[in-house]
Amino acid sequence: MFEKAVLILGGNKGDRISLLNSALKSVMELGEVTHKSKIYETEAWGGVAKGAFLNQVVEIKTACSPSEILAFIQQTEADLGRKRNEHWGDRTMDIDIIYFGDSVIDTPQLQIPHPFLAGRKFVLVPLVEILPDYVHPVTGKTNRQMLMECEDRSEVRVWKC
Repeated sequence: MFEKAVLILGGNKGDRISLLNSALKSVMELGEVTHKSKIYETEAWGGVAKGAFLNQVVEIKTACSPSEILAFIQQTEADLGRKRNEHWGDRTMDIDIIYFGDSVIDTPQLQIPHPFLAGRKFVLVPLVEILPDYVHPVTGKTNRQMLMECEDRSEVRVWKC
């Protein structure tokens, strides 16, 4: 059985575009990419990281379970040089699961939908680009509604290489 998973890829250390492209190539091993946003350059979020991030949201059609995806993306992050030294700190690559179909998962290892989704403009802008009318399975709001209500005022712009 196949399900659609939505992931956000991003990083602010090293060759950001090369790392983002490598992460996307790796994620393609999980299944067929059905949608992908433009690449956005965004301010660091959370007050710890210093440099601007490149972010991209992708939707994949996959036969993998959420826990299999989590293990795969954590290995991909490590392969791309991710060091988990500081919460919300600088990183070469961060890959998060935003949605997994309409599933709601709340375990110590994994929360789906992503618990901070509605408050992060750097997630919502590319998400609205590809899935504006998708309804969040907990809040009942569309991605577009959440973006309109988001209080995050950080800058999110299409990246121009």
